[in-house]
Amino acid sequence: RSVSRASPNLTFVPACLPPDPAEVEELQHFVSNSKRLFVMTGAGISTESGIPDYRSEGVGLYARTDRRPVQHAEFVRSASARQRYWARNFVGWPQFSSHQPNKAHLVLRDWEKLGKLHWLVTQNVDALHTKAGSQRMTELHGCTHRVFCLACGDRILRSELQEHFEALNPTWKAEAFGVAPDGDVFLTDEQVRTFQVPACRKCGGILKPDVTFFGDTVSQEKVSFVHQRLAESDSMLIAGSSMQVYSGYRFALAAREKKLPIAVLNIGPTRLDHFASLKLNFRCGELLPLIV
Repeated sequence: RSVSRASPNLTFVPACLPPDPAEVEELQHFVSNSKRLFVMTGAGISTESGIPDYRSEGVGLYARTDRRPVQHAEFVRSASARQRYWARNFVGWPQFSSHQPNKAHLVLRDWEKLGKLHWLVTQNVDALHTKAGSQRMTELHGCTHRVFCLACGDRILRSELQEHFEALNPTWKAEAFGVAPDGDVFLTDEQVRTFQVPACRKCGGILKPDVTFFGDTVSQEKVSFVHQRLAESDSMLIAGSSMQVYSGYRFALAAREKKLPIAVLNIGPTRLDHFASLKLNFRCGELLPLIV
């Protein structure tokens, strides 16, 4: 198996014990008994790649700051909200886009190649599963590496938009104060005030990351597609998610209705601990590579 030998970045990973051999064996048994495994991942799988999450105790964004992610309605309604979002995103993009998959991402890619993994659904927008090579996959909340126009639907790569930002803001500079989960950084209002935001080149409309912001909903077409993949599956593994967001939690509820065995691998409590078949409180990148 080809997994990264690089040391994990534990800056944003909550403290936890090393895997217990008996619990490793339980997860091994769970995966071995699965013929069509449905996997859902959350921010906890990417923290070992150096990307913070929102809710982890002590190290998540909500624990460290009073910052909250942008709301969909605010982004659409307010030019100043978009200016603030894109200025922070512009500064954070070079670092955020450079993050690489960790061992957990690569293991799931290998499970797919071996035919163990039927479908992967990620709640993350960081493209790390794509970078790892996963193909049987749905990005439930989209991906920050793509941008689209709210008016005409034209799509461009986020890397291309970075060049537009640089051309519009040749002398603009800002020092970042910390990093947030979705690629933006902390800036002051004074820093943001002079930042120029480009419009859609085709129609002059508003450009937005191809992600589901808080307060928005996942398309019914995508939800139905994921339900179909779940219906084809015989078990569910949740890795690195507290499942507090309903857009992901609904699929755990559907798996429970179908009486599928559900395993949860997450540091800290989750919304489905009371009905999961198996709950493991370890790092994804430490435990998943032990499963063959």
